[in-house]
Formats: sequence, C-alpha cells, structure tokens
Amino acid sequence: MPVRWTVLASGSSGNASLLECGDKALLLDAGLSPRHMATRLAAVGGDWSRIGAVILTHTHADHWHQKTFARLKELGIPLFCHAAHQRELQLRCTGFEDLQCAGLVRDYEPRCEFSPIDGVRCRPLPVSHDGGPTFGFRIEDAATDTLPSWAIGYAADLGSWDVSLVQALADVDILALEFNHDVELQRGSGRASWLISRVLGDYGHLSNLQGAQLLDACLRHSTAGRVRHVIQLHLSRQCNCPSLAMAAAQEVLHGHRLSIEVHVAAQDRVGTRIPVVAAERVKTVSGCGMDS
Repeated sequence: MPVRWTVLASGSSGNASLLECGDKALLLDAGLSPRHMATRLAAVGGDWSRIGAVILTHTHADHWHQKTFARLKELGIPLFCHAAHQRELQLRCTGFEDLQCAGLVRDYEPRCEFSPIDGVRCRPLPVSHDGGPTFGFRIEDAATDTLPSWAIGYAADLGSWDVSLVQALADVDILALEFNHDVELQRGSGRASWLISRVLGDYGHLSNLQGAQLLDACLRHSTAGRVRHVIQLHLSRQCNCPSLAMAAAQEVLHGHRLSIEVHVAAQDRVGTRIPVVAAERVKTVSGCGMDS
C-alpha cells in the first residue's frame, strides 16, 4: 500500500499536511479555504473525496478555516481535536458547532494513541506554545501488530522542547520540525517588542538554532540511517530565509555524517510528495510475511 506525505502549506497564513495511505488520506490541520485546499490537493493528484479525517494541532487561526469546517460537515469528514479546543472553537466558529451537531467532532487525549483512518495510528505529543493545548504528532503504521513499517514525526508551533518529545520523535522515516526564525533577524525586524518577546519565548516558536538542536537530539536517539527526510516547517517570511534554515540543518547532518534529504516547506506552494516507506524496507517487510 503506497504511503506518501506532503506539506500542502506551512506558515503564518495557513497550515495543512497530507498523509496518503492507500485509497484514504488524512489532513493534519486545515488552515486553508476549501478552494485553496482543493487546489493544493489537486497538485498531488488528490481531491476532497479521499480525505477520511482531519486532525487539529491547536486553535490558532492559521490551522483551521471556518469555510473548511463547513466543507467537512458537507462531506461527513470527522475532525479530531483535543477536548479543550472545543470551547475555543465554539466561541470563534459557527462552522464548528455545525460539525458538533452532526456528530463529526472526535476527542483525542495527550499521548493516547488513536486511529483516525484505517491503518494509521496517531499519538498526540504536548508541546509548549501559547495557543492553548498544542500538539505535535507521531503518526505511524497500524496495519500490523508487529513493529510499524513506517513512521512520521511532526512538531511545529513550539517555543521549547524536552527529552520526552525527542524520544517520541525518534526512529521515524520523515521528521518534520519547526525552523521558524533567525534570532538576529527577529530582533532587528522592527516588530513590536511584545511580539518579538513572544516569538523568542519558551511558548513561542523555534529558531533555526533551536530547530537544529532538536533535530540533533532526535538523530542521537534514532537508529542510524532510519531518518530519511527532514522537513523544515513554519519559516517566517520576515525573519527567516530558506538558506539560513537549510544551513542550520545541514550543519547537524554533517556532524552526524548522514546523507538525509532536507525539504523546506513553503506557504505559497505544495511541498515535495515524499514516499514514506523506503522501497527496500517494503521488500523486507513483505519477505518476512512470506517466510512466516
């Protein structure tokens, strides 16, 4: 069964990522309008008919869209969110109440695994952010009772991290981490002082250096060669640039003497459609099944 991961949009104007798993697909965040979402899905050969569920990471407005919630109700697509997200969304979005009335809102709990679509297991990972309860995710194969054949780690919108997050993100095929800003560009941006302090604080966003340090820690806790792709998320348009973020990640990879493909996610275009399972590992897993 082909499994692919694509960042459809990443940044302060809207966030959404797509997991394709056979004939079903899962959206992580839905911060684009239905029209823009349909355009991004079409760019990877998909459409709304394949979406089996949506997961919300937190309630900041760049991670959900009122018209998209209405589209979910129209199509009967369930929305998974934390219980504490619901009151906030009830106050800000009539479309969310309509989803609730249709029985399409499902709860998840921190660190408790759930299966939003067949064959996929998700574990919500609490992270430090000022958007109320906020979560990264470990998403992996749930098709067998043995070791998962693939895994994805995702952590954006966080101002700091600890070893428990590192351990949860270890040994994945794709590691998607926030590289939001360059500290000097942030400090010299001319933004309001409260905004600069917020972004640089423990509940704001990871800098390139912090993202690189998190990447380094995840690699140290992972089996050598397991991580094959790194995706840099949520780059600030004003206070960062892809070359700075890339340089920070490449310095870490050079220190580990690893050849890992690094992708910079963008706000205005669809990212690389990444096969999650390496071809040689698919063959090995299939072979083990035949031998048994």
